[in-house]
Amino acid sequence: MKVDNNRKKGILYIVVPCYNEEEALDTSAGRLLDKLHELKKREIISGESRIVFVDDGSRDKTWEIIKGLYDNNEEIKGLRFAHNRGHQNAILAGMMYSRKYCDFTITIDADLQQDINAMENFISEYENGSEIVYGVRNSRNTDGFFKKFSATLFYKTMTLMGCDIYENSADYRLMGTRALEALSEYDEVNLFLRGIIPDIGLKSSVVYFEVFPRMQGKSKYPLSKMITLAADGITSFSIKPIRMVFMMGIMAFLIGFGMIIHIVYEHYFGYTVSGWSSILMSIWVLGGAILLSLGIIGEYVGRNYMETKRRPRYYFWEILSMDEGQNDHETGQ
Repeated sequence: MKVDNNRKKGILYIVVPCYNEEEALDTSAGRLLDKLHELKKREIISGESRIVFVDDGSRDKTWEIIKGLYDNNEEIKGLRFAHNRGHQNAILAGMMYSRKYCDFTITIDADLQQDINAMENFISEYENGSEIVYGVRNSRNTDGFFKKFSATLFYKTMTLMGCDIYENSADYRLMGTRALEALSEYDEVNLFLRGIIPDIGLKSSVVYFEVFPRMQGKSKYPLSKMITLAADGITSFSIKPIRMVFMMGIMAFLIGFGMIIHIVYEHYFGYTVSGWSSILMSIWVLGGAILLSLGIIGEYVGRNYMETKRRPRYYFWEILSMDEGQNDHETGQ
Protein backbone atom coordinates (compact mmCIF):
# COMPACT_ATOMS: atom_id res chain seq x y z
CA MET A 1 0.00 0.00 0.00
CA LYS A 2 1.43 3.40 -0.97
CA VAL A 3 1.80 5.76 1.97
CA ASP A 4 1.54 9.55 1.75
CA ASN A 5 3.95 10.85 4.40
CA ASN A 6 2.36 14.33 4.37
CA ARG A 7 -1.08 13.17 5.51
CA LYS A 8 -2.16 12.95 9.14
CA LYS A 9 -2.09 9.35 10.32
CA GLY A 10 -5.47 8.06 11.46
CA ILE A 11 -5.96 6.62 14.94
CA LEU A 12 -7.03 2.97 14.70
CA TYR A 13 -8.77 1.06 17.48
CA ILE A 14 -8.90 -2.70 16.93
CA VAL A 15 -11.98 -4.10 18.71
CA VAL A 16 -11.76 -7.77 19.78
CA PRO A 17 -14.85 -9.43 21.32
CA CYS A 18 -13.93 -12.29 23.67
CA TYR A 19 -15.95 -15.06 25.29
CA ASN A 20 -14.13 -17.87 27.11
CA GLU A 21 -11.00 -17.35 25.01
CA GLU A 22 -8.33 -18.20 27.61
CA GLU A 23 -6.74 -20.80 25.32
CA ALA A 24 -6.30 -18.45 22.37
CA LEU A 25 -6.02 -14.98 23.88
CA ASP A 26 -2.31 -14.79 24.69
CA THR A 27 -1.35 -15.90 21.18
CA SER A 28 -3.95 -13.67 19.53
CA ALA A 29 -2.93 -10.63 21.57
CA GLY A 30 0.71 -11.14 20.64
CA ARG A 31 -0.09 -11.32 16.94
CA LEU A 32 -2.35 -8.27 17.11
CA LEU A 33 0.29 -6.23 18.95
CA ASP A 34 2.88 -7.23 16.34
CA LYS A 35 0.50 -6.10 13.59
CA LEU A 36 -0.24 -2.83 15.39
CA HIS A 37 3.49 -2.12 15.78
CA GLU A 38 4.09 -2.94 12.11
CA LEU A 39 1.37 -0.55 10.95
CA LYS A 40 2.74 2.18 13.23
CA LYS A 41 6.31 1.63 12.08
CA ARG A 42 5.26 1.89 8.45
CA GLU A 43 3.36 5.10 9.35
CA ILE A 44 0.07 3.68 8.11
CA ILE A 45 -1.66 4.53 11.42
CA SER A 46 -1.09 6.92 14.31
CA GLY A 47 1.06 6.04 17.31
CA GLU A 48 -2.05 6.60 19.46
CA SER A 49 -3.73 3.52 17.98
CA ARG A 50 -4.91 0.89 20.47
CA ILE A 51 -6.42 -2.61 20.87
CA VAL A 52 -9.68 -2.93 22.82
CA PHE A 53 -10.58 -6.35 24.21
CA VAL A 54 -14.26 -6.74 25.17
CA ASP A 55 -14.92 -9.56 27.64
CA ASP A 56 -18.48 -10.76 27.04
CA GLY A 57 -19.05 -12.13 30.54
CA SER A 58 -16.52 -14.96 30.21
CA ARG A 59 -16.54 -17.70 32.85
CA ASP A 60 -12.91 -18.71 32.43
CA LYS A 61 -9.68 -16.71 32.90
CA THR A 62 -10.22 -14.43 29.90
CA TRP A 63 -10.54 -11.27 32.00
CA GLU A 64 -7.46 -12.10 34.09
CA ILE A 65 -5.48 -12.46 30.87
CA ILE A 66 -6.80 -9.11 29.59
CA LYS A 67 -5.83 -7.44 32.88
CA GLY A 68 -2.33 -8.89 32.57
CA LEU A 69 -2.03 -7.59 29.01
CA TYR A 70 -3.24 -4.15 30.13
CA ASP A 71 -0.75 -4.01 33.02
CA ASN A 72 2.16 -4.78 30.68
CA ASN A 73 1.22 -2.72 27.62
CA GLU A 74 -0.20 0.80 27.32
CA GLU A 75 -1.62 -0.07 23.90
CA ILE A 76 -4.17 -2.45 25.44
CA LYS A 77 -7.60 -1.47 26.77
CA GLY A 78 -10.15 -3.77 28.35
CA LEU A 79 -13.94 -3.67 28.71
CA ARG A 80 -15.80 -6.21 30.80
CA PHE A 81 -19.54 -6.93 30.68
CA ALA A 82 -21.34 -7.68 33.93
CA HIS A 83 -23.11 -10.57 32.17
CA ASN A 84 -22.87 -12.42 28.88
CA ARG A 85 -24.69 -10.21 26.37
CA GLY A 86 -23.73 -11.88 23.10
CA HIS A 87 -21.21 -11.44 20.31
CA GLN A 88 -23.10 -8.64 18.54
CA ASN A 89 -23.40 -6.55 21.71
CA ALA A 90 -19.71 -7.09 22.47
CA ILE A 91 -18.76 -5.76 19.04
CA LEU A 92 -21.13 -2.81 19.35
CA ALA A 93 -19.88 -1.93 22.85
CA GLY A 94 -16.27 -1.91 21.67
CA MET A 95 -17.09 0.32 18.70
CA MET A 96 -19.23 2.73 20.73
CA TYR A 97 -16.49 3.06 23.33
CA SER A 98 -13.74 3.49 20.72
CA ARG A 99 -15.47 6.18 18.67
CA LYS A 100 -14.63 8.74 21.36
CA TYR A 101 -10.89 8.24 20.85
CA CYS A 102 -10.20 7.05 17.30
CA ASP A 103 -10.65 7.92 13.64
CA PHE A 104 -11.73 4.40 12.64
CA THR A 105 -12.17 0.95 14.13
CA ILE A 106 -11.55 -2.55 12.83
CA THR A 107 -13.43 -5.40 14.50
CA ILE A 108 -12.02 -8.92 14.45
CA ASP A 109 -12.73 -12.16 16.33
CA ALA A 110 -10.39 -13.24 19.12
CA ASP A 111 -9.46 -16.54 17.47
CA LEU A 112 -7.88 -14.64 14.53
CA GLN A 113 -9.17 -17.06 11.94
CA GLN A 114 -9.60 -13.97 9.79
CA ASP A 115 -6.43 -12.83 8.04
CA ILE A 116 -5.04 -9.86 10.01
CA ASN A 117 -2.88 -8.87 7.03
CA ALA A 118 -6.06 -7.68 5.29
CA MET A 119 -6.14 -4.71 7.70
CA GLU A 120 -3.86 -2.74 5.42
CA ASN A 121 -6.37 -3.13 2.60
CA PHE A 122 -9.17 -2.00 4.91
CA ILE A 123 -7.23 1.16 5.79
CA SER A 124 -6.37 1.80 2.14
CA GLU A 125 -10.07 1.68 1.19
CA TYR A 126 -10.89 4.04 4.07
CA GLU A 127 -8.28 6.51 2.89
CA ASN A 128 -9.80 6.35 -0.59
CA GLY A 129 -13.09 7.63 0.82
CA SER A 130 -15.00 4.60 2.10
CA GLU A 131 -16.53 5.20 5.52
CA ILE A 132 -17.43 1.50 5.85
CA VAL A 133 -15.25 -1.35 4.57
CA TYR A 134 -16.79 -4.83 4.67
CA GLY A 135 -14.70 -7.93 5.10
CA VAL A 136 -15.90 -10.76 2.86
CA ARG A 137 -14.28 -14.18 3.03
CA ASN A 138 -12.80 -15.59 -0.17
CA SER A 139 -14.20 -19.07 0.37
CA ARG A 140 -15.63 -21.47 2.95
CA ASN A 141 -13.07 -24.21 2.41
CA THR A 142 -12.26 -24.30 6.13
CA ASP A 143 -15.90 -25.02 7.04
CA GLY A 144 -17.48 -28.43 7.32
CA PHE A 145 -20.31 -29.49 5.03
CA PHE A 146 -23.10 -28.59 7.46
CA LYS A 147 -21.75 -25.13 8.31
CA LYS A 148 -21.10 -24.37 4.65
CA PHE A 149 -24.62 -25.48 3.69
CA SER A 150 -26.32 -23.62 6.57
CA ALA A 151 -24.35 -20.42 5.89
CA THR A 152 -25.27 -20.46 2.20
CA LEU A 153 -28.91 -21.11 3.10
CA PHE A 154 -28.84 -18.26 5.62
CA TYR A 155 -27.52 -15.66 3.18
CA LYS A 156 -29.90 -16.77 0.43
CA THR A 157 -32.82 -16.58 2.89
CA MET A 158 -31.80 -13.10 4.07
CA THR A 159 -31.61 -11.88 0.48
CA LEU A 160 -35.00 -13.41 -0.26
CA MET A 161 -36.44 -11.65 2.79
CA GLY A 162 -35.26 -8.30 1.44
CA CYS A 163 -32.25 -7.73 3.72
CA ASP A 164 -29.32 -5.83 2.14
CA ILE A 165 -26.42 -8.04 3.16
CA TYR A 166 -23.15 -9.12 1.58
CA GLU A 167 -22.94 -12.88 1.10
CA ASN A 168 -20.12 -14.46 3.12
CA SER A 169 -19.56 -11.19 4.94
CA ALA A 170 -18.24 -11.29 8.49
CA ASP A 171 -17.98 -9.04 11.54
CA TYR A 172 -14.46 -8.28 10.33
CA ARG A 173 -14.92 -4.72 9.07
CA LEU A 174 -13.69 -1.16 9.28
CA MET A 175 -15.93 1.73 10.29
CA GLY A 176 -15.00 5.41 10.40
CA THR A 177 -16.24 7.71 13.16
CA ARG A 178 -18.94 9.15 10.91
CA ALA A 179 -20.36 5.67 10.38
CA LEU A 180 -20.01 4.90 14.10
CA GLU A 181 -21.96 8.04 15.01
CA ALA A 182 -24.69 7.00 12.59
CA LEU A 183 -24.73 3.49 14.06
CA SER A 184 -25.19 4.94 17.56
CA GLU A 185 -28.63 6.23 16.45
CA TYR A 186 -29.92 2.66 16.01
CA ASP A 187 -31.60 1.70 19.27
CA GLU A 188 -32.90 -1.83 18.72
CA VAL A 189 -32.07 -4.44 21.33
CA ASN A 190 -32.04 -7.44 18.96
CA LEU A 191 -28.89 -6.66 17.04
CA PHE A 192 -27.92 -7.91 13.63
CA LEU A 193 -24.99 -5.70 12.65
CA ARG A 194 -24.48 -7.31 9.24
CA GLY A 195 -27.91 -5.99 8.31
CA ILE A 196 -27.92 -2.69 10.25
CA ILE A 197 -24.60 -1.35 8.98
CA PRO A 198 -25.46 -1.53 5.23
CA ASP A 199 -28.69 0.30 6.13
CA ILE A 200 -26.61 3.33 7.20
CA GLY A 201 -26.01 4.08 3.54
CA LEU A 202 -22.59 5.75 3.68
CA LYS A 203 -19.96 5.12 1.01
CA SER A 204 -18.60 1.61 1.37
CA SER A 205 -16.33 -0.92 -0.27
CA VAL A 206 -15.36 -4.57 0.11
CA VAL A 207 -12.09 -6.28 1.03
CA TYR A 208 -11.72 -10.03 0.53
CA PHE A 209 -9.73 -12.04 3.05
CA GLU A 210 -8.65 -15.59 3.77
CA VAL A 211 -10.00 -17.65 6.67
CA PHE A 212 -7.71 -20.05 8.51
CA PRO A 213 -8.55 -23.06 10.70
CA ARG A 214 -8.89 -22.31 14.39
CA MET A 215 -5.62 -23.15 16.13
CA GLN A 216 -6.60 -22.99 19.82
CA GLY A 217 -9.81 -23.71 21.70
CA LYS A 218 -13.25 -24.42 20.35
CA SER A 219 -15.65 -22.30 18.32
CA LYS A 220 -17.81 -20.01 20.47
CA TYR A 221 -20.52 -19.98 17.81
CA PRO A 222 -22.39 -23.30 18.10
CA LEU A 223 -25.52 -24.19 16.16
CA SER A 224 -27.83 -22.63 18.79
CA LYS A 225 -26.14 -19.22 18.48
CA MET A 226 -26.15 -19.45 14.69
CA ILE A 227 -29.91 -20.08 14.76
CA THR A 228 -30.42 -17.15 17.16
CA LEU A 229 -28.39 -14.85 14.89
CA ALA A 230 -30.42 -15.96 11.88
CA ALA A 231 -33.70 -15.32 13.74
CA ASP A 232 -32.49 -11.87 14.81
CA GLY A 233 -31.52 -11.04 11.25
CA ILE A 234 -34.79 -12.15 9.67
CA THR A 235 -37.12 -10.62 12.27
CA SER A 236 -35.13 -7.36 12.45
CA PHE A 237 -35.23 -6.60 8.75
CA SER A 238 -38.25 -8.23 7.18
CA ILE A 239 -42.00 -8.65 7.67
CA LYS A 240 -42.13 -11.19 4.88
CA PRO A 241 -42.54 -14.11 7.32
CA ILE A 242 -45.74 -12.43 8.58
CA ARG A 243 -46.94 -12.11 5.00
CA MET A 244 -46.05 -15.75 4.44
CA VAL A 245 -48.29 -16.63 7.40
CA PHE A 246 -51.10 -14.69 5.72
CA MET A 247 -50.53 -16.60 2.47
CA MET A 248 -50.48 -19.88 4.39
CA GLY A 249 -53.83 -18.91 5.89
CA ILE A 250 -55.27 -18.39 2.42
CA MET A 251 -53.86 -21.72 1.25
CA ALA A 252 -55.29 -23.44 4.34
CA PHE A 253 -58.70 -21.93 3.60
CA LEU A 254 -58.58 -23.14 -0.01
CA ILE A 255 -57.49 -26.62 1.09
CA GLY A 256 -60.28 -26.68 3.69
CA PHE A 257 -62.84 -25.62 1.07
CA GLY A 258 -61.61 -28.40 -1.21
CA MET A 259 -61.89 -30.90 1.64
CA ILE A 260 -65.52 -29.85 2.22
CA ILE A 261 -66.34 -30.56 -1.43
CA HIS A 262 -64.53 -33.90 -1.13
CA ILE A 263 -66.43 -34.86 2.02
CA VAL A 264 -69.79 -33.94 0.49
CA TYR A 265 -68.92 -35.99 -2.59
CA GLU A 266 -67.96 -39.05 -0.51
CA HIS A 267 -71.08 -38.70 1.63
CA TYR A 268 -73.50 -38.79 -1.30
CA PHE A 269 -71.66 -41.57 -3.13
CA GLY A 270 -71.22 -43.74 -0.04
CA TYR A 271 -67.41 -43.64 0.26
CA THR A 272 -67.39 -42.69 3.96
CA VAL A 273 -64.69 -45.15 5.07
CA SER A 274 -62.15 -43.82 2.62
CA GLY A 275 -62.38 -40.38 4.24
CA TRP A 276 -60.24 -41.50 7.14
CA SER A 277 -56.95 -40.78 5.35
CA SER A 278 -58.09 -37.38 4.09
CA ILE A 279 -59.18 -36.33 7.59
CA LEU A 280 -55.82 -37.30 9.04
CA MET A 281 -54.02 -35.47 6.27
CA SER A 282 -56.03 -32.31 6.84
CA ILE A 283 -55.39 -32.45 10.59
CA TRP A 284 -51.65 -32.78 10.14
CA VAL A 285 -51.39 -30.14 7.41
CA LEU A 286 -53.58 -27.56 9.11
CA GLY A 287 -52.21 -28.31 12.58
CA GLY A 288 -48.65 -27.90 11.38
CA ALA A 289 -49.50 -24.68 9.54
CA ILE A 290 -51.15 -23.25 12.66
CA LEU A 291 -48.24 -24.12 14.93
CA LEU A 292 -45.70 -22.70 12.46
CA SER A 293 -47.75 -19.53 12.10
CA LEU A 294 -48.02 -19.08 15.85
CA GLY A 295 -44.28 -19.60 16.18
CA ILE A 296 -43.46 -16.92 13.59
CA ILE A 297 -45.93 -14.45 15.10
CA GLY A 298 -44.56 -15.27 18.56
CA GLU A 299 -41.03 -14.38 17.44
CA TYR A 300 -42.18 -10.92 16.35
CA VAL A 301 -44.29 -10.35 19.47
CA GLY A 302 -41.42 -11.45 21.72
CA ARG A 303 -38.94 -9.15 20.04
CA ASN A 304 -41.33 -6.22 20.20
CA TYR A 305 -41.73 -6.98 23.90
CA MET A 306 -37.96 -6.80 24.39
CA GLU A 307 -37.74 -3.52 22.49
CA THR A 308 -40.52 -1.79 24.43
CA LYS A 309 -38.81 -2.41 27.78
CA ARG A 310 -35.94 -0.11 26.68
CA ARG A 311 -33.38 -1.91 28.80
CA PRO A 312 -29.68 -1.09 28.19
CA ARG A 313 -27.94 -3.47 25.80
CA TYR A 314 -25.00 -4.01 28.12
CA TYR A 315 -23.37 -2.81 31.33
CA PHE A 316 -19.63 -2.39 31.81
CA TRP A 317 -18.63 -3.92 35.11
CA GLU A 318 -15.01 -2.87 34.71
CA ILE A 319 -13.05 -0.72 32.27
CA LEU A 320 -9.27 -0.81 31.88
CA SER A 321 -8.11 2.44 30.30
CA MET A 322 -5.52 5.13 30.91
CA ASP A 323 -7.83 7.85 29.56
CA GLU A 324 -8.54 10.65 32.00
CA GLY A 325 -11.98 10.85 33.55
CA GLN A 326 -12.86 7.25 32.66
CA ASN A 327 -15.24 5.60 35.14
CA ASP A 328 -14.87 2.02 36.28
CA HIS A 329 -18.57 1.33 35.67
CA GLU A 330 -20.56 2.43 32.67
CA THR A 331 -23.99 1.60 31.34
CA GLY A 332 -24.36 0.74 27.66
CA GLN A 333 -26.92 2.37 25.42
